[in-house]
Formats: sequence, C-alpha cells, structure tokens
Amino acid sequence: SDEKLDLNDSKWEDIHVITGALKMFFRELPEPLFTYNHFNDFVNAIKQEPRQRVHAVKELIKQLPKPNQDTMQVLFRHLKRVVENGEKNRMTYQSVAIVFGPTLLKPEKETGNIAVHTVYQNQIVELILLELNSIFGR
Repeated sequence: SDEKLDLNDSKWEDIHVITGALKMFFRELPEPLFTYNHFNDFVNAIKQEPRQRVHAVKELIKQLPKPNQDTMQVLFRHLKRVVENGEKNRMTYQSVAIVFGPTLLKPEKETGNIAVHTVYQNQIVELILLELNSIFGR
C-alpha cells in the first residue's frame, strides 16, 4: 500500500519479517517476474548443455518487459550480496534459489509436474545468481 514505512522502527528488526514481505510482494504480483509466457522457455534453457545455459537465459531475460529486467537485476544483485554473507546468515546459492525460485518463476497453470518444475525453478535462479555478471554485466 501507499503507507510510509520507517524501517528503523523496532518492529522491522526481525529479518524474517522483511524477507517475508519481499517474498510476498513477488508472490502477489499479477504475473511472476519471469512472465508466464516465458516459463517453458526458461525451463528449456536450463535443460541445455552447461555452456549454452547462460547465453540462453541471458537472451530470454532480454525478451522480458524492461521493468521486469530492471527489477530482476536489482533483486538478483541483492540476493547475491545475501549469499556473499553466507557465513553470517547461512544462506547459500542453493538455499536462496529454493526460497525464491517458485516465487519468481512459475507456470500459469500448475500441472502434475510440480516437483519437476520446482527443480528447474531453483536451478534457473541459482544459475542467474552464479552467473550474475555474465547475465547482467557489471
């Protein structure tokens, strides 16, 4: 909503509240950050040979609407910083991918492949985190 938040207020000290709000924001979008019409394309990209995956994912991201690309870049740079502080917060590339994969990337209609989709969703998010500079540049 349009209310002004004071993040210095003690009610925001629990990092889980902020993280939960961030995940909820992305979950509640009318369409995921990785748009519905590109879901299968991203899944097919992650299934490619390892050397081709980064290029395929990068090209797909370029096809997304500009606001999605910009938001994705800011979000993934932030998540990369979270992983870089893994000694303090115990978050790894894989754990961040597990948390955010299904929120950012999902099919429009769930089929019986939920477990399979989850694996691909996580792999896509993890690949982007690992290859952030290759995908978004510096």
